[in-house]
Amino acid sequence: MSDLRRFIPPAAADSGYGDLNRDAYDPIRRPFALPLANVIGEMLPGLGQPCPAIAGTQRTYAAWPVWSGSTTKPVKFWPWLTKKQAGKLYAKAVSFNCQTRQRGKQDGTVGRNGLLVLHTLLFRFLNYTTGRLDPAIATIAKRAGISIASAKRGLASLKRCGVLHWVRRAGETRDEKGRFCEEQDTNAYGIIPWSQWLGFLDPLPDAPPPDLAEWGATPPLPSVIEQAAEEMHHGASRTALAILESDPQAAAAQALAKLGRTMQAMPDREARKSLSHTDSSD
Repeated sequence: MSDLRRFIPPAAADSGYGDLNRDAYDPIRRPFALPLANVIGEMLPGLGQPCPAIAGTQRTYAAWPVWSGSTTKPVKFWPWLTKKQAGKLYAKAVSFNCQTRQRGKQDGTVGRNGLLVLHTLLFRFLNYTTGRLDPAIATIAKRAGISIASAKRGLASLKRCGVLHWVRRAGETRDEKGRFCEEQDTNAYGIIPWSQWLGFLDPLPDAPPPDLAEWGATPPLPSVIEQAAEEMHHGASRTALAILESDPQAAAAQALAKLGRTMQAMPDREARKSLSHTDSSD
């Protein structure tokens, strides 16, 4: 029994058995929710296994205490969000939470913790230039004003809805003896566009305002000069002159009308001159 208890850290109940990747002891947890080794240890005390109410979870014997699937490769961030788009995305998340809220329930799919975590990630930690987003969970909880457990639940709900995704990272280091080992690093988070959220119905954008003509408004008439030019194009010079003379307030139109009348009178003058020359010769 003493041989097996040498694996038990002094503060097992508070530290989660000395493993940073395992949850700390929760007194509300029932024995059936604990690992099978704990239950067997309670049933067979002769084996020297710790009691579930004291130990919580068993110690891990992995080579390095890092999450499975953690990568040591560099993660490339995608800077696709501006601050204005981040505000729009958060408004979409609030709408998503309202859409999925059932009657008699307090939260929707995203939840209050999810909205707090998303707000903190978007407006406290996201680098809009590089897209970098890799804060620690404890830092997220501190900035959001919630507990670490609530921050974990918020992150889980965001990932479940497709709003957020992350990559677990590990760093290469050396222990006190110079041997190679890995240590857990913070997660690299990525915000997903709302078009890919699971179950989100994006309302259609507002319709454009109708044209003024559809409301009975009379379109503005062309100017006097434009109307006269249109008539001259069709060969109605007299009508064009009448239109120019119809607006006494338009000085340019009056000048053009006077010029047009003068040009119309020129052939008559030439005919009179030729007729007068003929009479004098006789």
